[in-house]
Amino acid sequence: MQENNDKVIEKALLVGLNITSTARRIDDIDINESMDELKELAKAAGAEVVGSLIQNKQTRDAALFIGKGKVDEIRAYCDSLEATLVVFNDELSGAQIRNIEEIVGVKVIDRTTLILDIFAQRALSREGKLQVELAQLKYRLPRLYGMGGAMSRTGAGIGTRGPGEQKLEVDKRHILNKAADIRRELRDVKKNRETQRTQRLKSNIPIVALVGYTNAGKSTLLNELIKTHKDYEQAKEVLAKDMLFATLDVTLRKALLPNKKEFLVVDTVGFVSKLPHDLVEAFKATLEEVQYADLIIHVIDATNDSYELQKNTTEKVLKELKADQKPTILVYNKIDRLELDIYPKNQGDAVYISAKKGINMDKLIHMIEEALMENTYSVTLSLPYERGDIFSKVKDKYNVDNFEYGESGITVDVNLDEEDYNIYKEYILDK
Repeated sequence: MQENNDKVIEKALLVGLNITSTARRIDDIDINESMDELKELAKAAGAEVVGSLIQNKQTRDAALFIGKGKVDEIRAYCDSLEATLVVFNDELSGAQIRNIEEIVGVKVIDRTTLILDIFAQRALSREGKLQVELAQLKYRLPRLYGMGGAMSRTGAGIGTRGPGEQKLEVDKRHILNKAADIRRELRDVKKNRETQRTQRLKSNIPIVALVGYTNAGKSTLLNELIKTHKDYEQAKEVLAKDMLFATLDVTLRKALLPNKKEFLVVDTVGFVSKLPHDLVEAFKATLEEVQYADLIIHVIDATNDSYELQKNTTEKVLKELKADQKPTILVYNKIDRLELDIYPKNQGDAVYISAKKGINMDKLIHMIEEALMENTYSVTLSLPYERGDIFSKVKDKYNVDNFEYGESGITVDVNLDEEDYNIYKEYILDK
């Protein structure tokens, strides 16, 4: 291990298995692209990648996953490259991890452990930390007996960090009790979030949720959108880095449409291929914000050769969240990195932009405005003074543009939804 500013940097050897039989699913990501992604994940966790190898095999080996010969090869690689960590691109059983570690003589983790480690490092909110801890416990539980001595690691590098890390005298009963405690805490957090959400929904401010693959540029896009708001402050920008899972916690910020209507932008955790199921389950509570959005902006990295597979990965998660039928704008981002005229022109529900350079941001904002105002009616109400109750209801529910007190009553400019348009039709002034 190297040390940099007192921080231990582990040297990681990456290992992938390419299933060559017909058992391989058609929608599986290409092994080379998947390994490239694993490399970025390892770097995001703080490791130095010193090597990578792929085993082509028809089936997985029950005991050693990639077979005895390849594991012996890994041991030789670790010796020559001075690797201190082996990272597998697939999820391993506890027994497989133990068996491989006994042969190679260094720490072995799988892709799931790596992603959980990144999440443990990046989660900032109390809820985010609890969700990561719960996912870690659920992952470790079935591996308690299979991993044996490997489960007794204390906080020493990648795969051992996070609020859920315990010395591994942690037994099954302890994990189950701890998981139950976390679920109770998360229920309390959820109640608070539901209260806050109810207040937001009462304010009738439209909600736009940014979703997409990790590192597609969601946070950069959020930072650009909030610049439209009169109360914009640079200090309210979110972290936007060219790395996987730069931000994890849900962020809400106000933005402004050209017609001066406010809307809320929600930045959500990014997705990744082979995202651990327990992590999807754990973060469903946070991703509930997507379910309440009026509009979804699906951000796609146009420079990535596998953007269609990444798009499908995101759509699968949205389907799990039952949010796949919501109005959606497809945003192909980072076109400043592409050669001119090699991407399609803006059409339908798709737009090609560069959030970083501001290219076509005006077109995107116009599409957001059209989508949010599609089912509303811009009207002027003329309310007699004796119907002050209607005026109060309208003010409570909508952002009223302006109103005036006249001789015979109150005139109010407002955008009504279809239900209220029909209720208050008799008070609408003809223009």
